[in-house]
Amino acid sequence: MAYLLQQLANAVPLAALYAALAFGYAVAFGVTKRADITYGAIFAFAGQILLLFTELAYVRFWLVLPAALAVGACASIVYSLAAGLWIGRSIMLPLVSKSPNTVIVAALGIMIVLMETARLAANTRSIWLPPFLNDTVVFWSDGLFKVTLTHIQLINTALMCAIVAVGTLILRRTAWGRVWRAVTDDPLAAELCGTSADRVFLVAYAAAALVATICGILATFYYGSMDFGAGLMFGLKVLLIAAVGGYSDPLRSAGGAAGLAVVETMWGAYGPFVWRDLVIFSLLVLLLVMSRRERVVL
Repeated sequence: MAYLLQQLANAVPLAALYAALAFGYAVAFGVTKRADITYGAIFAFAGQILLLFTELAYVRFWLVLPAALAVGACASIVYSLAAGLWIGRSIMLPLVSKSPNTVIVAALGIMIVLMETARLAANTRSIWLPPFLNDTVVFWSDGLFKVTLTHIQLINTALMCAIVAVGTLILRRTAWGRVWRAVTDDPLAAELCGTSADRVFLVAYAAAALVATICGILATFYYGSMDFGAGLMFGLKVLLIAAVGGYSDPLRSAGGAAGLAVVETMWGAYGPFVWRDLVIFSLLVLLLVMSRRERVVL
């Protein structure tokens, strides 16, 4: 029983990460209507920039670790948001009205550029952060076995849940949320009503890039590093996990992604670990195919 509770506790931070990533992706997908692996690349790029500037501040400028982390986080936000705005304005906005294949090819090229930029800047070195906020909080105890989570896991979970909550509030209760829904439903009709669909597109893409950036920073704080190939993995994974709850509603997309995180954690705990990625990706593809068939039938 205690082991099951621990696995469920382990699923909570991963569920929060997947939910926040899926929420941000759904916001961007609402205006692009195109499969875009760039989102996962921005997530990984944010973590890699954080590592680069944290090391620079800590090693060369001799800052204490909290100050170095703050420098890295600020640099990550600036670089990743600048990259997201440039991608949205100069690449995605002109291409979304073209063939879907052009967006896929462009996204693949962008991902390679971001990955290689970070790799070359780091001289192909894996940079690791020292552990911090890793004291445990005990939720339940069964003799010697304790159900615990670390402080960094709890903080990350709270912040990612806050991203989803605040984003949902903005989309449902503000004027911008109504404009976003109008543009996602029919950009031409929104234009005829006096709304700039291009401006909404750029704001939505920048908001999604901000979510990916914050998630990349928080995930790197917890895991301690970000692999140079993570852009492709997370690009594909986010694209598929966001489809579990459907792209039409970011909150539903976040809920579906959180459920998938629980399934992934349970498989890692009770199933053969070597088959985990194959099983999860196969499940994602199956769910995506089933959802597309349902839309065709409707």
